[in-house]
Amino acid sequence: MQIDPAVELVLSLVNAPGAVALETLSPTEARELYANMAALSPGEGAEVASVAERSISGVRCQIVTPHGEGPFPVLVWIHGGGWVIGSADLSLPTCRDLAAGAECVVVDVDYRLAPEDPFPAAPDDCSAVTRWVLEHAGEIGGDPKRVAVGGDSAGGNLSAVVANEVPGLTFQLLVYPGTDLTLSHPSVEENGEGYMLTKSAMVWFTNHYVGQAGPKLPRISPVFADDAVLAAAPAALVITAELDPLRDEGEAYADRLRDAGVSVTATRYAGQIHGFFSMPAALPQGQVAVDEAIAALRAAFGS
Repeated sequence: MQIDPAVELVLSLVNAPGAVALETLSPTEARELYANMAALSPGEGAEVASVAERSISGVRCQIVTPHGEGPFPVLVWIHGGGWVIGSADLSLPTCRDLAAGAECVVVDVDYRLAPEDPFPAAPDDCSAVTRWVLEHAGEIGGDPKRVAVGGDSAGGNLSAVVANEVPGLTFQLLVYPGTDLTLSHPSVEENGEGYMLTKSAMVWFTNHYVGQAGPKLPRISPVFADDAVLAAAPAALVITAELDPLRDEGEAYADRLRDAGVSVTATRYAGQIHGFFSMPAALPQGQVAVDEAIAALRAAFGS
């Protein structure tokens, strides 16, 4: 494998002497660190018509509306951060890019975080918001017949869960999704040090999120979902990164969907690391992946 030179530059900053390992921090400290790192990323995302905060089924959301005349298709976007860190606010640049590019309303979900609210709080929140969108899309300028779900990392995990339990969705966009919280795939060891997301951080995230539940529950690890459940899931784009600990489980999930008869496109980005999708200004391949996601959404929405 050959690392992208642009990725090497990012990693030189992340792994600089004195860098703090996330898993040595408290959840509160980790959230602050993550927010500070996100603030260093250039760009606020594409220009859109509006961004408005709204409570949906008791869950705080950011509603990103593109320019143009609705009703628009809708993407329910679920941010990453290991179920412990991250927020709808921090994922707004990605949501702006997707809204403008795919000409869709993006509902950016600020679901409850662990360990204060461990499983099943996050999937409960995300499913509740998605069900509301399917029933009330018109209230936010959306078309209830064209609703997709998507997210990155832990958000990809939650998107897969939502796609398996909420009928009526058009598409699922899974960006380096965590699909198997047993952490047993080879890429966890192969890419577990030095490439942004580490195995020790994954253990830290998982322990905070899973709580007393078992990691093989399909709502925690969707790769263990029944064949019949997967067969009813919407078409998918699964994006993975070559140097990501989550690479193998994302691709294993794509294989399971495909074997169940679901239309799946799976794209592995060579030389890329976990998080590259949300850094298009710094990593050119991140922009390529965002463009692929936009094209897939437009095709799924028929626009």
